[in-house]
Amino acid sequence: MSAGSDDDRPRRKRGTATAAPAAGKRRGGKQKGGTDTSGTAATPRTASNEQQARPDRTGSSDEVVQANVEQQERGKVMTETVGAGGTTAASGGKGGGLRVQRVYTTEGVHPYDSVTWERRDVVMTNWRDGTVNFEQRGVEFPESWSVNAVNIVTSKYFRGAVGSDKREHSLRQLIDRVVLTYVKAGVDHGYFASAADAEIFEHELTWMLLHQVFSFNSPVWFNVGTPSPQQVSACFILAVDDTMESILNWYKEEGLIFKGGSGAGVNLSRIRSSHELLSSGGNASGPVSFMRGADASAGTIKSGGATRRAAKMVILDVDHPDVEEFIETKAREEEKIRILRDAGFDMDLGGKDITSVQYQNANNSIRVSDEFMRAVEDGNSFGLRSRTDGEVVATTDAKALFRKLAKAAWECADPGIQYDDTINAWHTCPESGRITASNPCSEYMHLDNSSCNLASLNLMKFLRSDGTFDAETFAKAVELVITAMDISICFADFPTEPIADTTRKFRQLGIGYANLGALLMATGHAYDSDGGRSLAAAITSLMTGTAYKRSAELAGVVGPYEGYARNAEPHRRVMRQHAAANDLVRTLHKNDSAVHKLATIAWQDCLEVGARNGWRNAQASVLAPTGTIGLMMDCDTTGIEPDLALVKFKKLVGGGSMQIVNQTVPRALESLGYQAEQVEAIVEYIAEHGHVVDAPSLKQEHYEVFDCAMGDRSIAPIGHVRMMAAVQPFISGAISKTVNMPESATVEEVERIYFEGWKLGLKALAIYRDNCKVGQPLSAGKTARAAGETQPETVVEYRPVRKRLPKKRPSQTVSFTVGGAEGYLTAGSFPDDGLGEIFVKLGKQGSTLAGVMDAFSMSISVGLQYGIPLEFYVSKFMNQRFEPAGMTDDPDLRIATSVLDYLFRRLALDHLPLEKRAELGIFTAEERAAQVEQGYGSDVDLTSLQTTVDATPQPAPQVEKAKSDSESAGKVGSSMEMLELRQGKAADAPLCFTCGTKMRPAGSCYVCEGCGSTSGCS
Repeated sequence: MSAGSDDDRPRRKRGTATAAPAAGKRRGGKQKGGTDTSGTAATPRTASNEQQARPDRTGSSDEVVQANVEQQERGKVMTETVGAGGTTAASGGKGGGLRVQRVYTTEGVHPYDSVTWERRDVVMTNWRDGTVNFEQRGVEFPESWSVNAVNIVTSKYFRGAVGSDKREHSLRQLIDRVVLTYVKAGVDHGYFASAADAEIFEHELTWMLLHQVFSFNSPVWFNVGTPSPQQVSACFILAVDDTMESILNWYKEEGLIFKGGSGAGVNLSRIRSSHELLSSGGNASGPVSFMRGADASAGTIKSGGATRRAAKMVILDVDHPDVEEFIETKAREEEKIRILRDAGFDMDLGGKDITSVQYQNANNSIRVSDEFMRAVEDGNSFGLRSRTDGEVVATTDAKALFRKLAKAAWECADPGIQYDDTINAWHTCPESGRITASNPCSEYMHLDNSSCNLASLNLMKFLRSDGTFDAETFAKAVELVITAMDISICFADFPTEPIADTTRKFRQLGIGYANLGALLMATGHAYDSDGGRSLAAAITSLMTGTAYKRSAELAGVVGPYEGYARNAEPHRRVMRQHAAANDLVRTLHKNDSAVHKLATIAWQDCLEVGARNGWRNAQASVLAPTGTIGLMMDCDTTGIEPDLALVKFKKLVGGGSMQIVNQTVPRALESLGYQAEQVEAIVEYIAEHGHVVDAPSLKQEHYEVFDCAMGDRSIAPIGHVRMMAAVQPFISGAISKTVNMPESATVEEVERIYFEGWKLGLKALAIYRDNCKVGQPLSAGKTARAAGETQPETVVEYRPVRKRLPKKRPSQTVSFTVGGAEGYLTAGSFPDDGLGEIFVKLGKQGSTLAGVMDAFSMSISVGLQYGIPLEFYVSKFMNQRFEPAGMTDDPDLRIATSVLDYLFRRLALDHLPLEKRAELGIFTAEERAAQVEQGYGSDVDLTSLQTTVDATPQPAPQVEKAKSDSESAGKVGSSMEMLELRQGKAADAPLCFTCGTKMRPAGSCYVCEGCGSTSGCS
């Protein structure tokens, strides 16, 4: 069977009596309620309407596959190298093709038939003011997918204009759009031995995506299979030389990458320092000066309509003469923020005055050498070198400079640190250039002007019911995923030609994983323990060893990467380093021993096959933040991170929310040998208290298993560093992770963490000390209690003054009907047009309803006259849900969830300016039509966009062992906000630009649980 679309597959046509689908080949599946929708128009076997318009992307591939088969049948003799996974690579030179074995799927049964499908309505609101910021009804997803995952995929990854019939509405369409493009490219470029192998590969990828076993990074879902450029990479590294032309080109390239929603990193160390002379005789500006322009550009692009700030990394070598100025750059700006805040300026995150502060759009890092770190260790001086001739132009005290680095990080979390010699000791391509920079999240490190596309596996999908890790299936999954990732480079587009050239020559990949923290807890391992680190190291070693083994097999099929011949010896050396590190892993239990045994075999095969074929990829693995895609896979933890807290915030199907104890907790208790009654009692205790201290029946030696990133028992900073050190030898790139430190941490402790990172062989490290940023203050009450203060606080009392309406004032009356109930709204205004009073007539004179509405109108009117803004009332009363509700006779507001919802949205339309209504999401019919026409063209069905709120009655939340929505979760909008409520202090995380929800850490970035937006580049 070919890998083309329906038009090329007559055997899969359906809907006619003469072309019924063969058994197991349909793209239908079980529909919730017992209805089989295979053969319906709602779920066709298509890649999407956009894809059908591009036959060059998804056309028939039978001819290509047949040519490969005929080539083999003409006498090409091949020997087979059988790997640990579900594919067989035919060796013997380029052109053999892969033979793919089934891992998850069954012959004759399509993956879409393995799940029960259901229709859902996605209505996403801004948590702060209740406005609807996204709505799409009737989307189709598997029943097992959570509300969060459905919301994020629908709002972020479905392509096509919202409200048009061209927009994707089913997960099948999304997966088909991506997978069919990959399979066709694989066929076109000779990856598969036969059409049957291509079809099995398609089915396996489809099954794993459908069941949330892995996910590609976001750019794949955004772009692949659409008319847009086929950009598949989220991570970019740029290059800047010491010329004005190169510096201006840096601004341009960075802007283009930001515009596409990705991030970039750059090392500015080639730019001469401000202490050096220009050819004209004057002093150079220095790299810090040029950083101002780049920072302003990033801020402008952010404010030009993006839903997140631009993600960027700026790096400077420790021997640059301007290194001290670079180190103190952001710390000085943080001091400026404090001074301006105390002077009364709005310096909160997102405040109107914060834009005057510089250097806030980038992460800064210092690239240190072993020479410098040894000078710090020995207390020696260190030379700073000229950029033009490399000569030492000044010396500095290494310890004093290291203290300045640590102090700046203590004050404002920047700069981070990157260990240059360690990075380049693991560099597979040193003959083509040094590694000088990283992407913004610090996990991708390779040549300048290059990119990396990422994919991450969900580790919890490989945990068996008996608590053992399914290493065999994990290795097979890695082979399939890394093969797909390499295929993507064959058709991918890139933002600049130098990046395209480097990526195609070196084919850097970044396979990784998510849910490590959940896996360790579920198996009864503390995150900061030898057993936890041993299992993490074994899994990571197996992943990278298998990925490189598959890369070597691919090199035998379609050839090694172009830059391999020049770098063959160093690439082999790095492979031996990985294998040697694997031999040093100390296993402590049956689980990690079984995984490590398979990893050892993978590395042996990798070295053997690589010696014969070379490798297809210069790089194979990284550990990324996995923010949005982690939510897409319903992961409890992101990347390498531990669990955030034991209790989390959960949205419910049909609306509403509640807090629940993490599902990994009862599984961990079972792994530790607790009985069902004990598990139930411990879970109930955690639900009430948020921690395990003094939980009934729980042994104290098991407390550490439930330690989290935040909360009453948080993991020590050095515990995070040790976990990074355990897995770093088995990662091609690096690890995206920020080590959180308590507010009480000292500068000396920051120094110790940065120094230990070097000693333990990390490639990069960043810290964040709680509340070191002005925009994230600790709550006043908590601060006073923590410090033991007894002084009374100064209380400033403000008395509002009532502004009465004149005897004669303008007013207007509007008649309305809501759900069949008729009424009248009269609004009186001040002479300067500010709303000052309302009167609502609803119900018969003398009735209870009429009396309540009179009293309500009086209270609102008095509040308006005392200066309460109308927009405050609108934000509180819109979307209130009770009867009467439903259709109205107002052409601007066709549906209302209640009379109050209608009244205050009508008042907003009549009395608030457009800019304030836009913040609330309230527009007239003409304004909505103009927006849609401007954004999508005039052919969009505007009728479907009339409804801006969800008026569907909501079912009662399901009963779970957790606190009810009204008790706690109703007060918060995310797990971070719930944690704030428990701890009594504000968490160090920004609010989401899209939906207003407090974001949570994901690696060195942040991710929004509400809508999936991230502050990083993935």
